[in-house]
Amino acid sequence: MPQIVLYIDINAPIQTCFDLARDAAFHVETARESGERIVEGKSRGVFERGDEVTFEGRHLGVRQRLSAKIIEMNAPYSFADEMTRGIFAQLRHVHRFETLPNGQTRMTDILIWRSPWGILGRVADRIAVEAHLRRFLKRRGERIKARAEMKN
Repeated sequence: MPQIVLYIDINAPIQTCFDLARDAAFHVETARESGERIVEGKSRGVFERGDEVTFEGRHLGVRQRLSAKIIEMNAPYSFADEMTRGIFAQLRHVHRFETLPNGQTRMTDILIWRSPWGILGRVADRIAVEAHLRRFLKRRGERIKARAEMKN
């Protein structure tokens, strides 16, 4: 299965970064290019273990809905969500946070997915899907960094 791993170092406390990454309204703000919005589930506050949410947005030129559930929570060090409904055959997003010796927080995003449609899905991954997901995660990470550092 394809996997993306991204690291970003943030000049802010681990709890600030952890909470911003779980903030429902801020998630929508960080995904503005896709016009993403929450259509079901928690739309305010921070996501907790067991929370389920459905996002709708335009990805790769197609309006899509993706439902996810927070399946793991180890505050303030990690949480994970998995797709419960959506276009992918499987999608898991692990969010990790660690305090570095210099006091910064390292945020790590690990995204693992399996596209539908067998070989056609794997070709789509190489042509467009992986690059789109990487850009999406990178922009989101940069926005979390900017907001966290502004708060610090």
